[in-house]
Amino acid sequence: MAWLLDLCPPDYRAHEVLRRHPAVLARFAALHVDGAVGAARRGLATVRSDLRDIATTETIEAAISALEREGARLAATRRAVTLVEEALRGRQFRARL
Repeated sequence: MAWLLDLCPPDYRAHEVLRRHPAVLARFAALHVDGAVGAARRGLATVRSDLRDIATTETIEAAISALEREGARLAATRRAVTLVEEALRGRQFRARL
């Protein structure tokens, strides 16, 4: 629960339903992380044009690199949230060779 709450905006902690129902919290966390993944993708698509008048080429390249790393981190987080959400919904997982 703490990890899922950490993925969400701080104000989510004020909602009792999220603190009492882990599956509901997992759904909210998944939606929030999905939004962040989308924002990172949009950022990558527009960062060059958005920053070309205010940043150097080196700064823009560093921003692109940061967005790429953040996008990868968020995608991994989204996969982890999906696994937690599915487990909370009762899905059984079996080890594969």
